[in-house]
Amino acid sequence: MNETIPALSLVFPAFNEAENLPTLLENAILIGEGLALDFEIVIVDDGSQDRSAELLAASSARDPRIRAFHHAANRGYGAALRSGLREAHGNLVFFSDADLQFDLAEIQRLLEHAQDFDIVAGFRAPRRDPWIRRVIAWAWGGLVRMLFDLPVRDIDCAFKVFRRDVLDAIPIESIGAFVNTEILVRARAAGFAIKQIPVSHHRRRSGRQSGAHPRVIARALIELSQLYSELQPAGDRSDSPRPGGRASSPELGASR
Repeated sequence: MNETIPALSLVFPAFNEAENLPTLLENAILIGEGLALDFEIVIVDDGSQDRSAELLAASSARDPRIRAFHHAANRGYGAALRSGLREAHGNLVFFSDADLQFDLAEIQRLLEHAQDFDIVAGFRAPRRDPWIRRVIAWAWGGLVRMLFDLPVRDIDCAFKVFRRDVLDAIPIESIGAFVNTEILVRARAAGFAIKQIPVSHHRRRSGRQSGAHPRVIARALIELSQLYSELQPAGDRSDSPRPGGRASSPELGASR
């Protein structure tokens, strides 16, 4: 294996996305080559029951830039994303979902700010999800802002770029949909600066969404309460960066 550290890792958790994987991988390769950066694609099959494993095995055999990892059983979105972020080697790490709801070409818009900010987070403008998911997201965002003072516009938007030192500095414990919230809350508590950028969003063309399932919501609430209990005794730590972190200004978009 090439020991050169890539400039960019493209990470995609996937569960039963066989219909979307060929287009996803084709687009990711084209975008990566167009950026003129050394890149890798890290995709985590979270115990899929369709042809995902077969498709990924063939794709990674054809192109060594594609690195596929597999969970023997479905462990949850957060667990799949955590595995992908841990396996990523890039100095910059981007992640998105495998459901083709985002335009990967817009990675360039995030990368334009990656030298000045530790995290560049997309927000869906407008969001193309069914109304019930938008209502849940609105309520969830309000709860997170109240508990953690995290004024991020679209917490769960799966279109983010991280500098390597962010991922090295914070633990990721969530195995479910809470993972985006956990990463941003921990990163801000560690003093890392966040920039928010509008990105395009499209309706899912195939496959099935699970984010609004009662079990998913219940697990997220449990993990939220656990993180709140962990951080609460220390009080507001947004102005006390960990070693290697940078104190955030009141504006999340403040540059370094």
